[in-house]
Parts: sequence; structure tokens; C-alpha cells
Amino acid sequence: MKDIEVEELKSRLDKKEQFVFLDVRETYEYEDDNLGAINIPLAQLPNKLSEIEKYKDEEIIVHCRSGARSGNAKVFLESKGYTKVRNVLGGILAYRALEEDE
Repeated sequence: MKDIEVEELKSRLDKKEQFVFLDVRETYEYEDDNLGAINIPLAQLPNKLSEIEKYKDEEIIVHCRSGARSGNAKVFLESKGYTKVRNVLGGILAYRALEEDE
């Protein structure tokens, strides 16, 4: 699936649209700045797939700090048969910059 820009993510969050939202940052990063996503750090993702297995056929939007780790998570999830994974381009840094500009 095509990746997602922060503008679309913010719009969808504001509208409370249904999708699976996954944050692959480390726990301390998540605690500092949380958008309400499920937190599974990238390094733990292979061992915690069972926590998101039920969402395998649903749209999953993955984010991290800048988009790099979430891009890796997308590739990993796709290799495990997840077909509707989208990476947040620019990550939370771009999301917060967008909020500051509003």
C-alpha cells in the first residue's frame, strides 16, 4: 500500500476514523510523545506479532520518530503476509511540525 503523509494521518485521527495505529518507537519515546497508537518497539516486533495478528487483513498505519523504523516495520510486516501496511512519512517529527504550523 501507498505510504501516508502526516496531513492525511492528522485528518483521519481528527475524524476518529477506524484503522490500526502502530508506534514502533522505544517505550521511553512513546511515553514522551504518544498519539494513542499501540506501542511495540521495532526490535520487539518479531516476538510480538501475536499481539497484532488479528489485524492482519486490516489497514495498519505505522509510525516512529522520522519514518525510518516504521518503514522497516512495514517491510517486515509485509514479509509476514500483512497486505495493508502504510508508513507515516516523516514520522512524529513531521506530525508535530504540522501541528505547530496550524
